[in-house]
Amino acid sequence: MLPLRFATAGSVDDGKSTLIGRLLYDARAIQEDQLAAVERASVRRGGPQLDLSLLTDGLEAEREQGITIDVAYRYFATPTRKFIIADSPGHVQYTRNMATGASNADAIVLLIDIEKGLLSQTRRHLLIARLLGIRQAVVFVNKMDRVGYSASSFERVLSEIKAFAGSMRFDSLDVIPGSALVGDMVVDRGDALGWYKGPTLLERLETLHAGTEKAAAGPLRFPVQLASRPQAGQPRGYMGRIESGHVLAGAEVLVLPSGRKTRVRQIVLHGAEREIAVAGDSVTLILADEIDIARGDLIADPLRPPREAKALEATLVWLAHEPLRPGARYIVQHASRRSFAKVAEVRSKLDVDTQAEAPPGDAVSINDIVRVRLSLQAPLFVDPYDEVRATGSLILIDEATNHTVAAGLVQ
Repeated sequence: MLPLRFATAGSVDDGKSTLIGRLLYDARAIQEDQLAAVERASVRRGGPQLDLSLLTDGLEAEREQGITIDVAYRYFATPTRKFIIADSPGHVQYTRNMATGASNADAIVLLIDIEKGLLSQTRRHLLIARLLGIRQAVVFVNKMDRVGYSASSFERVLSEIKAFAGSMRFDSLDVIPGSALVGDMVVDRGDALGWYKGPTLLERLETLHAGTEKAAAGPLRFPVQLASRPQAGQPRGYMGRIESGHVLAGAEVLVLPSGRKTRVRQIVLHGAEREIAVAGDSVTLILADEIDIARGDLIADPLRPPREAKALEATLVWLAHEPLRPGARYIVQHASRRSFAKVAEVRSKLDVDTQAEAPPGDAVSINDIVRVRLSLQAPLFVDPYDEVRATGSLILIDEATNHTVAAGLVQ
């Protein structure tokens, strides 16, 4: 089974880092020296027990403040499959970090404090995850020990979640009660939640689908990262990662933006020749014809090509402290290609609590989610984000500071 990438999210202090620490600890995925360091840190902080949140809160500032700031990546495996975890920040000012953690995830694990219920920031994280194309969600209703493992308290939060997420069209949405601090329903079941008959968190994660499984069934999309020069009798090759679909030696492909068609003569993976490569493989493609191809070009499926766009309808998650400047020029980074663009129009702003679109009103500021129309200086070759992530996503970069100001999804 392919590795599963999942991101954690939720409001501050809901217990995300503790949950991941518990998952690693109970799955026996912690090295002895790591555990010893966490034990020492727990003693210094004066806690009554091992503070498992320190396993993911790696920055000194985080340990001092007791919050997660950066995205902490962790890896572990069970006898069933491997996992890559992105423990994302919960505080509203670090929403951009949460979006980074979720951008390459196959699933989202959303934490909710049973005593707080579904907060605005929790709603924002679930909405951003869905906008980023995540179709599998697991909601872990945490701190059940604080309400005596009350089934009625869980049912109340469950109703909130279903009412909010019901229209989001997740392929799967599981809601699991538990306690990360105690360890109930993370890896082990425990006895206090006998009324809950569903899977533990780990049991559910072991059955979710990896994103590359879906990507391999899509149309071929190969953004060229580097063109190698012919040397020592070796032909010119084009290096990159297959983001969608698959390619066969001998198959016809379309090169964009030139529009020329050719055939794949060779596929080289890790120095060895292959007959086929699929989404997720980093390869060198050697083509049958000499074509002027450079970084930023796209090799695609000629029967299912992307759409050429000189203007784009997009959803932006605004990440910068400086507000959006309508009419100002930004750099669009799309796969391996760059183009200049202007925000020609801000069409609407998304209300996080109701998911309703409203007139943009005030200036677009940090964490706002807006629908915009982008006017491009040079055309891009795009797909709807729900179909191909790599060619359906983009980022906006401030031309003056070179800072990323927004993440965008092609509609």
